[in-house]
Amino acid sequence: MNWKAVIIGGIVFWIVTNIFGMFGTGILIHEKILDPIYRANESFWVPELRQDPPDMAALMPKWLINSLISSLIVSGIYVCVHSSFSGAGWKKGLMWGLCLGFFAGAMVWSWGGLFDLPAKMWVWWVIDGLILYPIGGAAMGWATARFAGT
Repeated sequence: MNWKAVIIGGIVFWIVTNIFGMFGTGILIHEKILDPIYRANESFWVPELRQDPPDMAALMPKWLINSLISSLIVSGIYVCVHSSFSGAGWKKGLMWGLCLGFFAGAMVWSWGGLFDLPAKMWVWWVIDGLILYPIGGAAMGWATARFAGT
């Protein structure tokens, strides 16, 4: 296992998906499109999100740590499978990000059969992943090829 690639790729994936998530899809999807659904179903969310206004500062450390751990796992799997894709590092990462987006989307969509929440929410969560993961994957693929020789 190329641990240098796992660490570099994970950190790059984490940074890129968080930046695009916070300043892109977070604003458009979560704060605009889904906000009424989130408010109408507040009993499903953690107490910090049920406050008015939500206590994002209290959640940020947990979100950042959880997303960093997840990003390192995503990068570790990428390091194991990247040779299955052809092209430059960014293209391999993009393809991995698309695969990850579809896999995560299928998993998220299946939750709609478990939780009594509107289908619109699940659809937008899938779209969010299909936007963020390919972007993060392309950056991760480029970085691991450039700095870790994958």
